[in-house]
Amino acid sequence: MDRKLTPGTSYTLKIVKTAAHGAYLAHEMGAAAPDRVLLPAKQVPEEKRIGDEIRVFLYKDSQDRLIATVRTPLIELGQTARLEVAEVGKIGAFLSWGLEKDLLLPYAEQTYTVHAGDTVLVALYLDKSDRLCATMNVYQYLKTGSPYIVGDTVHGIAYQDSERFGIFVAVDDRYQGLVPRRECYGDIRPGADVTARVIQVREDGKLDLSVRRKAYEQMDDDADTILKLVASYDGVLPFTDKATPEVIKLHTGMSKNEFKRALGRLMKEGKVIKTERAIRMADRSH
Repeated sequence: MDRKLTPGTSYTLKIVKTAAHGAYLAHEMGAAAPDRVLLPAKQVPEEKRIGDEIRVFLYKDSQDRLIATVRTPLIELGQTARLEVAEVGKIGAFLSWGLEKDLLLPYAEQTYTVHAGDTVLVALYLDKSDRLCATMNVYQYLKTGSPYIVGDTVHGIAYQDSERFGIFVAVDDRYQGLVPRRECYGDIRPGADVTARVIQVREDGKLDLSVRRKAYEQMDDDADTILKLVASYDGVLPFTDKATPEVIKLHTGMSKNEFKRALGRLMKEGKVIKTERAIRMADRSH
């Protein structure tokens, strides 16, 4: 069993020595000084004595010394969680994580600019100096093997936008998910909450997601979108389903096939008329 005391981790330790300034904790009685950690006096439960066990979390104090606390942090080493930005300083942002000393999110570990009051998804890691820091580069910390199957609705947060792959989403803030580029509709930016449907569970356990509903459910919304768009152009939309996929996607957020399906329904219902170069609102006065 590894007896090293690592910051960012919770342990159940024994009280091996007491002093006016607190209690020293270790894995076992008789542990040498380097294998002990101090729990400040104000946090030592009155009923605890030498030999008793106590559950603590280890971190570094303002003087960079390893110290214990009975407080439970919002995140531990290697985990991911959403934390609130308490303030932004010269070296980065400082996050509230349930302890007296705020957690540093260095500028180099920010994937987009954050401000005081923002809530950001981060992972907890140890830097080269063995100090606890937060990072917004959470991909490697997210887990696979979620409990979800195809068709399930999931919730998460977008944390990275890749022109090649799509929008990376942390499902439940801890599982790896991706909205493939072909499924990217609307304005989904890093930091945004995402509700999506699982369209594939990959062999490695990662989830492919879609922010759109099944085709037959989506068509009502798509048709409504087209009607509103035509109305915004004073009843004459200056392109049809013959436009390029890029033009259609830019103006409607739909693929060309989705646009054609919804337009077909509107034409069948007599709500719009398609001409050679435009889509017109049908004259409902007759």
